Amino acid sequence: MRSRHRTRLVLAPVALLLLLPALPAAAQDRAATLEQGQQLAFDRSKGNCLACHVIEGGESPGNVGPPLMMMQARYPDKSELRAQIWDAHEKNPDSIMPPYGRTYLLQESEIDKVTEFIWSL
Repeated sequence: MRSRHRTRLVLAPVALLLLLPALPAAAQDRAATLEQGQQLAFDRSKGNCLACHVIEGGESPGNVGPPLMMMQARYPDKSELRAQIWDAHEKNPDSIMPPYGRTYLLQESEIDKVTEFIWSL
């Protein structure tokens, strides 16, 4: 029993050391995704989130929709935020938010990036 315990104690740090090189790459990938999501959200010809929402760092925001802040508190489940961006009419048929996914205003990968960015706010 002691031998098995010692093996675990030795293998756990070794496994951690093997994963460490992947951490900076994952952080860089996430940063790139957030930057691309912000670009899409701020792009007046793509996401155009600023037409209706106040977003920190955005210029000339609208005020038709709620300010996009504290999004993880408002959407603890990120998939619900994605569904809202994909088609807000599913949850609220009277919504004036464009159904970005249903009408192909954004590609699925673009919706994923916008979701990541908005959820980070």
